Amino acid sequence: MNNTPIILGWREWVLLPELNLPLIKAKIDTGARTSCLHAFSLEPFNKGRTAWIRFGMHPRQHDSEPELFCEAQVVDKRTVTDSGGHREERYVISTLLELDNSQWPIEITLTNRDSMRFRMLLGRTAMQNRAIVNPGASYLLGNAENTLRDVPTPEPTQ
Repeated sequence: MNNTPIILGWREWVLLPELNLPLIKAKIDTGARTSCLHAFSLEPFNKGRTAWIRFGMHPRQHDSEPELFCEAQVVDKRTVTDSGGHREERYVISTLLELDNSQWPIEITLTNRDSMRFRMLLGRTAMQNRAIVNPGASYLLGNAENTLRDVPTPEPTQ
């Protein structure tokens, strides 16, 4: 295993392969402890005795299309204070993050980020011992707008 940290700019394209989402433009935010992902229509449910969450996601910045839906196991429910000082109880999931051909599990809180500039914030806990941020650079891992993976076609509703 390569232990050399990945060098990131202040914004990068990230992949969450277990959620079957296309690349997402994320703000790399060392001021945020926890990572968060845009989510709407949150529906908690159980699989056996395990808590899960189903949620909608708009993967493209400033765009409400397409609407993709994901499911993930809930690992916690936490009160999070945002940068404006507002406290909110959020579901927490664990999923794989893929950056620069490396993958590792991270925890992400789910919240509606429709009014925010980025659909995802990658917080410092997710980067610990794995990444270094160059705040003067962007897209050091590549500009995905030229190579953006196709957005998956949502499954037809039955």
